[in-house]
Amino acid sequence: MKKPILSKPHIFLAAGGTGGHIFPAEALAIELISRGYRLSLLTDKRGIKLSKKISHLGAYAIKSGGVSGRGLLGKILSLISVFIGFIQALFLCIRLKPQIIVGFGGYACVPAMLAGLLCRINLVIHEQNAVLGRANRLFVSSAKKLAISYEKCSHVPNILDENIVFTGMPLRPSVLIEYKVKYPILDPKSKIILSVFGGSQGATVFSDVVPSALSKIEKSLRSRITVTHQSRPEDIEKTKIAYQNIGIDADVEDFFNDAPKRIASSHLVICRAGASTIAELSAIGRPAILVPYKYAVDDHQLLNAKAYEETGSGWLIKENDFTSLVLEQKLKSLFLNPGKLKAAQLASRKFGRREASNEIAKIIDELIETEVKLAGRQTI
Repeated sequence: MKKPILSKPHIFLAAGGTGGHIFPAEALAIELISRGYRLSLLTDKRGIKLSKKISHLGAYAIKSGGVSGRGLLGKILSLISVFIGFIQALFLCIRLKPQIIVGFGGYACVPAMLAGLLCRINLVIHEQNAVLGRANRLFVSSAKKLAISYEKCSHVPNILDENIVFTGMPLRPSVLIEYKVKYPILDPKSKIILSVFGGSQGATVFSDVVPSALSKIEKSLRSRITVTHQSRPEDIEKTKIAYQNIGIDADVEDFFNDAPKRIASSHLVICRAGASTIAELSAIGRPAILVPYKYAVDDHQLLNAKAYEETGSGWLIKENDFTSLVLEQKLKSLFLNPGKLKAAQLASRKFGRREASNEIAKIIDELIETEVKLAGRQTI
């Protein structure tokens, strides 16, 4: 780890208001703080509520709005919000004078990145998905560096290869520490630990399909299965009853504070294919059945899942094909052939990247050092 920078440059982290954008920003913040940087987070009201670990450093709620999928009036109102947010961000840039703005995507980061362009502040972009997000596309040609989470990232315009850095996804320490946990032994008599993480979008399908699929498995195999199931609040009771009716011990909640530990203790995970989810799976090293959210913008979850499957780390089932019969057959083929799960687990560990925060911090260090050198030459 580098020694703290004595001059303590100021860095803005600009992120959309969802966990998929805020959590990588939090992970990078931890690394940057250790290097002596001062930080401010620019996000929306949702992001302020999520950013409990870094909001005390200076978090600012910036007005913004998305235009995709909205009618004419909705687009006009969103553009007005973006303009208001741009003025807010512009005043922050003038007052706090950041040396770099790191954008994590999401429409809430757009005003900050626009203000950075106007103020000629160095921009760095991080893309979490296997497809460059729409907000990031607006600024990637002007950014000094584009840090990507997948080796192949679609919708990247024709920019210099040297400006693209494959870093992976910045992850919280609570995730990274679980990499040390050994994959649980799976033999003909051992318990089979299955975890289901549906997330917030369309997660009802998991509550409908997973218990039904498990009910079709013969009792001798089913009796060995224990389940952790993250459910939508309104589905918790029916999901608990469904597992009780088939004799499966299941812990069903709407949120688990110890999700990384539960992933590490699992033989198999069933989940969506959001960027953070896949990054955590591969950082810990666990096989997964991935069911991409079919309404995800630019179908980015499908591309994420394909990248994971292509490495042998998991299995993709499209949501329209995710039926109890299809899932039952897949689960039986895996639980009765532990070698398949073990091979996928090893592939997942190989696929995972665990140094993203350090890699992005190095990019920032280098940009700051270059700026200092240029300033020194100009004063000679």
